[in-house]
This record gives sequence, structure tokens and C-alpha cells, in this order.
Amino acid sequence: MENLLNYFETIPSHHRAVIIVGGLTFFWVVEGIMPLFGKPYKKWKHAIPNIFFTITTIIVNLPLAFVLLKSSDWVTANGFGILNWLPELPLWLYVVVGLFLMDLVGAYLPHLVEHKVKPLWMVHLVHHTDHNVDTTTANRHHPLESVIRYVFTLIGVFVIGAPIALVMLYQSMSVIATQFNHANIKLPKKLDNILSYVIVSPDMHKVHHHYRLPYTDSNYGNIFSVWDRLFGTFMKLDPDKIIYGVDVFPDETKNGNIVELLKQPFQKYDKPTLDP
Repeated sequence: MENLLNYFETIPSHHRAVIIVGGLTFFWVVEGIMPLFGKPYKKWKHAIPNIFFTITTIIVNLPLAFVLLKSSDWVTANGFGILNWLPELPLWLYVVVGLFLMDLVGAYLPHLVEHKVKPLWMVHLVHHTDHNVDTTTANRHHPLESVIRYVFTLIGVFVIGAPIALVMLYQSMSVIATQFNHANIKLPKKLDNILSYVIVSPDMHKVHHHYRLPYTDSNYGNIFSVWDRLFGTFMKLDPDKIIYGVDVFPDETKNGNIVELLKQPFQKYDKPTLDP
């Protein structure tokens, strides 16, 4: 465990790039072998806006990483944050507690807030307008959302007292987890159900991408499913009944138009409707 943390404390940028590209490539291939939905769509054409937003996310986060590093160094040096206020824990338990807290403050909480606050929802809407959710959808976030998520991650560093090794480990796990639970793959139902008690499984997260409430406002989890179950935001829906997209954004042609998607946060807010 110590060696793992040492690695992530100084993980090279190109190693992080390998994690992103490697994960996308792996799940892209698996999607072709065991797809969840057989609806034909042009995978490469569909991937273009999603890859564009993956690149913008990387670009936005590069200059902000310095602040994240300095913040982590400060909380560690000054013994600030939950992890530093707890009694001394075995290293494995320290890492587990840290990862769960990072998932709560840096992922579950901002995701929940983005769905409840109208201006933030208009930014997050870009992620939900994908009518063909697959592994590339995982990184489909408006540049403004990258900033929003970064702010929550920074808050998480201070609240949790997370060292940079833990932050980098969590973010690397998050990349793979989101690529996995967005992937258009069909797991055996029993396996998917068992996984959903610990991590966010593909069937669990696909419910979140159903085009109507209340399902859109459920299953906010990123890596771990415990927060949805604990806070009552967990829901189930038969995968065969899931329709991707958002009812207030029905135009599939705009779904792949990068310019339209960049303008999305500045459009008029439309109130979504409940599933009958």
C-alpha cells in the first residue's frame, strides 16, 4: 500500500494519459463484444464531441493541478482535515476511508448539487444530452463543469485533509470507474446487482441517464454506491425501459454538435417532466 501511494504521489502526466486512453480503448472493445443495447449508431461519429470534451477537461485541469498540489501539501503539513484529526489508522484503512470521503465530497455531492441548482444543471445538461451512452460519455463534460468539479475537489482536499497521493489515486480510480459504468456493456444481471452493492455498476448508472424524472435525479454515485443507498437516491429501472437523453433536449442532431453543446449552459431553462 505504501508503494502504491508513493507511486501516485509523483505519478507522471503521461501515465495518467495512459489510464484515460487505455480505459477508453479497453471498454470500447468490450462494448463491441457484449453490448447492452443493440441499437445501431455510428460509434466514431458519436465519439467526436465526447472526445472533444475529454480534451477540454484535460486542458482545464492542467493549470489547476498546481493549486491542488499546493493545497494538499498545506493540509498535510498543517495537520488539517478529517483524516488528520482521526486517531492513527492502519495505512490500508486510512486509504479506504480517504477514498470513500473523496467520493462523497468530490463526486457524489457536486453531482447532486448540479441536478438541484438550475444554473449548474444547465451546465451539467451537456453530459445528459447523449442519446447513445457508451464509455466515451464518461468524459462528456462542458468546460465550465470541469471548473465546478475542480472547486468541489479542492474543497474536498481541505475538508478531508487529503494528501496528493490519495487525490491522484482517487482520480485515477474515478476515470476507470466512470468509463466502466457508462460503457454500453451487458453484464449478467446477478453479477451487476451484486456489484451495485459496492460500486456503481453499468445497469445502476444507466438509470441515471433515463430521459425523465425521477430517474434522472437518482444514482449520483461515482465509484461507490453506498452514498446513494445511504441518502435515499438509489433507484432501479429495467434496462429495456431506459431511454437515453433528456426530455427537454430531444433533438438528436444537436446532441453531436459541439458548438450547440458549448452554448447549452446559456440557453433557456426548461422544466423537466415526471415519468408517468
